[in-house]
Amino acid sequence: MRKISWWLTGLCSASVFAAGSEDRQLSLTIYNQNLALVEHIRPVTFTAGPQRIEFAGVSAQILPQTVSFAASNLELVEQNFDYDLLTPAKLMEKAVGGKVRLVRTNPATGVETSETADVLSTTGGTVMRIGNRIEVLRDDNLPARVVFDKVPDNLRARPTLSVLVNSDKAVEQDVRLTYLTRGISWDADYVAVFDEPGGVLSMQGWITLMNRSGTTFANARTQLVAGDINVTDSEESWRQQQVASAQRNAGRETGSGVQLGDYYLYPLATRTTIANNQTKQVSFLDATAVRASKGYEVSFSRFFSSDEPVSAQVRIRFSNSRAGGLGEPLPAGVARVYARDSRGQPQFVGEDLLGHTSAGSDIALRIGDAFDVTVTPTVLQTTKVNKRVTEYQLSYLVRNARAEPVTLTVRQDGLMRVNEVRAESIVGRRTDADSFAWDIPVPANGENTLTFTLRQGW
Repeated sequence: MRKISWWLTGLCSASVFAAGSEDRQLSLTIYNQNLALVEHIRPVTFTAGPQRIEFAGVSAQILPQTVSFAASNLELVEQNFDYDLLTPAKLMEKAVGGKVRLVRTNPATGVETSETADVLSTTGGTVMRIGNRIEVLRDDNLPARVVFDKVPDNLRARPTLSVLVNSDKAVEQDVRLTYLTRGISWDADYVAVFDEPGGVLSMQGWITLMNRSGTTFANARTQLVAGDINVTDSEESWRQQQVASAQRNAGRETGSGVQLGDYYLYPLATRTTIANNQTKQVSFLDATAVRASKGYEVSFSRFFSSDEPVSAQVRIRFSNSRAGGLGEPLPAGVARVYARDSRGQPQFVGEDLLGHTSAGSDIALRIGDAFDVTVTPTVLQTTKVNKRVTEYQLSYLVRNARAEPVTLTVRQDGLMRVNEVRAESIVGRRTDADSFAWDIPVPANGENTLTFTLRQGW
């Protein structure tokens, strides 16, 4: 009962103090999902007793329910977030039901006249009562201005968080204010130049920081989190369900990146300022000699016959390993691939979405389809072994209209729980529990046929 009684009396008598406007330290942890963790450390001078401390310059998209306020020997009673910013429109809106002064200047004589006006409405325009007449404040460039007696208490020049606390004594100390906010995000992008004759590619990685939070974060220690954390905001759920089209296997190496649980942290080397409504790019990867090759492949997830040939996918294959020239966890992003033409000029040849990729993973970026390398599928025979098992005899005719030989990888994916290759004209391999793959060599301007018998069931 004493705490409730103090709160009722203290709320009325509490003094209001502004926390130091300069952060002693500002830290940002930015996630992939339009989400960031912000930590302000600011010096504050407290008096004894109840008082309200105002923190200006917090994010305009703060999630108030995530605020954590930490200080020694203080009792935290309540916190408020004032996000109505001081603008001419907001100032007029808050004046509805009150009085303002309307000052007009005669353009011919320069003489000013002043009248007291009651603000009746700001819906669709400003409606005022001046004496016995009703006027609409027009935006017609005539010399007129509205004068207000004061700024309403709940309008702020900057987004402001206030906390009501009780202090046993007067003290100066640092306080730690931590919260989650929307409006800050980052993306990764990769630029790869592929040298097919040399069998190498160079890859640069760029982090793009985007701040739409309504607040500038100056001189901040910044780190990025790679990995999709689970959030309950339905707006972001689609991002967690994104699947990259770049095929890759699970990594088998440990990179040198900083780990946070099952995620990776990428600290920026120096403090940075991210202004509101700013997009900033920072380099994080520069690999010059990554062993790579070009390959062709087609994936089938069912059995069918077709008279129309299927174009092969063109993929750039390389390993995210130390031996291959990389070997660090790669955050998800778009990889754009260039190749040099006969004059040595880089030309854009395609792009693919690279998912979060651990060190040691094998990567195959799909950069396009080859119209001169095709596969024609045919189901030769279907045999029902029993009510649970069916056997399929399949043929894949591969044609190569290029002037050089190619090797095409055919993948048979999406098989049932029980599956087995019973016969094959080219030795293949199991790639996972429900997939097989065959590498089919095809001569220049020639063709080759893969036939195999596959039994599957449940």
